[in-house]
Amino acid sequence: MPGTNRVEIRTLKVGRYVALEESAYKILSMSKSKPGKHGSAKARIELEDIFTGQKRSHVGTVTDNIYVPVIEKGSAIITHIQGTEVHAMDSKTYSTLILPLDPELNLESGGEIQWMEAMGRYRITRDH
Repeated sequence: MPGTNRVEIRTLKVGRYVALEESAYKILSMSKSKPGKHGSAKARIELEDIFTGQKRSHVGTVTDNIYVPVIEKGSAIITHIQGTEVHAMDSKTYSTLILPLDPELNLESGGEIQWMEAMGRYRITRDH
C-alpha cells in the first residue's frame, strides 16, 4: 500500500494508526490473549476511521504484519472557502491546499487550521 509501512501487530499501541482496506484508522483499544494449546496469541483491535468516524474491529495473531500509514500534520491559513472545499496556504511551505469542509468547525477566511494527511486524503483536525 503506498504511503504505509509494515509492522507487527505486537508493536502497536492505543492512539496510534493502522491502515486497512485503503483507509486509515486510529486505535481506540487493544486486547491480547495468551497463546492456546495449538495456536498463537491473538490481538483484538478496536478502530475508528480518521476520515469518516466509522468504527470496526480487527483480529489477528500478534506476529501478523499490518500496515501503518505515514501521517503528516501541519497548520495552514484559510485563503477562502468555496462550496464544500477549504482553500488554504500551508504555514511552512506556502503551498496551496484544498481540503474538504467540515461543517462542525467554525471556519472563516484568514483563520488558522490544523490539517492531517494520510494515504493521499486530507482532513481538517481543528480550527484556532
